[in-house]
Amino acid sequence: MKTAALLFSILLSTAMLAPTQQATTGYAPANGLKMYYEVHGSGSGEPLVLLHGSFMTIPGNWTGWIDELQKTRKVIAVEMQGHGRTADIARDFSYENLADDISALLDHLEIKQADLLGYSLGGGVAMQVAIRHPEKVRKIVCISAFFRRDGLVQEAVDAFPKLTADNFKGSPIEASYKKLSPTPNEFPNFVKRVVAVELKPFDFGADKLKATKAPFLFIHGDADGVRLDHISEMFRLKGDEIFGDLRPRSESRLAVLPNTTHVTLMEKSAVIIPMVNDFLDAKAQKQ
Repeated sequence: MKTAALLFSILLSTAMLAPTQQATTGYAPANGLKMYYEVHGSGSGEPLVLLHGSFMTIPGNWTGWIDELQKTRKVIAVEMQGHGRTADIARDFSYENLADDISALLDHLEIKQADLLGYSLGGGVAMQVAIRHPEKVRKIVCISAFFRRDGLVQEAVDAFPKLTADNFKGSPIEASYKKLSPTPNEFPNFVKRVVAVELKPFDFGADKLKATKAPFLFIHGDADGVRLDHISEMFRLKGDEIFGDLRPRSESRLAVLPNTTHVTLMEKSAVIIPMVNDFLDAKAQKQ
């Protein structure tokens, strides 16, 4: 069985410390946070908010993605509580709290409604924004996320309790934290607090996910650590099983990429971004 160190070794090798692209930057007041954000591009498409994964930063998660996405829309990338340039506060890390922060960011930027693209932790946050603040969400792209803790394969569930700051020693993730964080010496505590999100059992509620108004594009790898039946469950809640040649299909979509893991999904931008743009640009079907 893989240990936590082995599970995250690929992540450490792919995390990037590249500079971000030219952008307008700022800090948004969000429920006690001063949340760092960047605004890229000025395309005519709906604003798109990028929500990174656990331990990640804007350059660590979205290098290469922003350049392509900003060609047709305004892209807003954030660093959530305790990540990157956003200082931690005395408040639990939770999907609900992080979702409320994104709502506050949209208020600060005077954006009434936006599309959300979230990876891993960020995908769960995007789901919660759709549940808690439905009026602020138009469409959601959810990459390798899950809405209950049992959505993970058991191998991943077993690995998280073993994960400590030592697993990141000398890694780009540790280097990025120490370079960008307002509290560079707090890396061990940061890892402990982020891991606690996944250790605590959670369930967003199938009924609540089904009731969300925003269409979803679920994107997964065939070996990304989320159970295949959980992926099917999420899509059934939002898309159902429809013979689309005989009647109008749901606006929600599902993509499962072959030979793709949780980490290597983010290396497939050349495949994923066209799917994202097609989904976000699609007009609602007449029923």
